[in-house]
Amino acid sequence: MGRRSSKIAGRKGAQDAKKAKLYSRIGKEVVSAVKKGGPNVTSNSVLAAVLEKAKELDVPKDIVERNIKRASEKGQEAYIEKIYEVYGYGGVSMVVEVSTDKIHRSVAKIREVLRDYGGKMADSGSVMFKFTRSRVVNIRVTNADKDQLLNIALDAGAEDVIEPPTYEDDTEEDRSERYYKIVGSSENYSSILSKLREEGIDFEPDNGSELLPNATIEVDDEAMDLNKELMHQLLELDDVDAVYTDQK
Repeated sequence: MGRRSSKIAGRKGAQDAKKAKLYSRIGKEVVSAVKKGGPNVTSNSVLAAVLEKAKELDVPKDIVERNIKRASEKGQEAYIEKIYEVYGYGGVSMVVEVSTDKIHRSVAKIREVLRDYGGKMADSGSVMFKFTRSRVVNIRVTNADKDQLLNIALDAGAEDVIEPPTYEDDTEEDRSERYYKIVGSSENYSSILSKLREEGIDFEPDNGSELLPNATIEVDDEAMDLNKELMHQLLELDDVDAVYTDQK
């Protein structure tokens, strides 16, 4: 399919899918918090923290309320968070984050995708060291320039502003679909979001955190296409909340 066509295909619906995953993950956290401590935020500090995060990330109230109700349904179990480490094509590594109420189901589904699309399950710890967990805000390059974001990041105490990768065959449309990343911490994340809102800059928050690769790997067109399809299929699984890769 080639690098250019792969990039175009990968853009379609990607942001909507990311938002859906965010809502799903927050919903699972709400269910687990209610299962453990009840629906009263006054007495359930875990639920109060999840609701505060939902507010920070602009998760609609009806999603929160629906999952509070869902937690009381018969047979609904609390969700367990798991991480699976995967090898893709061309020496690329992936981390798959899962929230599930049925561990055996989720691992079976992941192994099925890996079998059908060529990935390989890695031993625990063999991939995670290649990534660093951070709070991240994503800003489309057309919504702000780097100097503006650097000033905001500096004022808010953020750690870095990462520029998006560029390729020789990029068009203006390609560049407009890329994102800056402001890297922060749990302590200054709200401040970063507030300053972006003050400046009128549209942004996309993370889902509680992101894993950023310590270094990236550039692969050929074939491996890029195969890895993107593998990631897409993993993200199609309901139990999978996020997939991170060190592919450039």
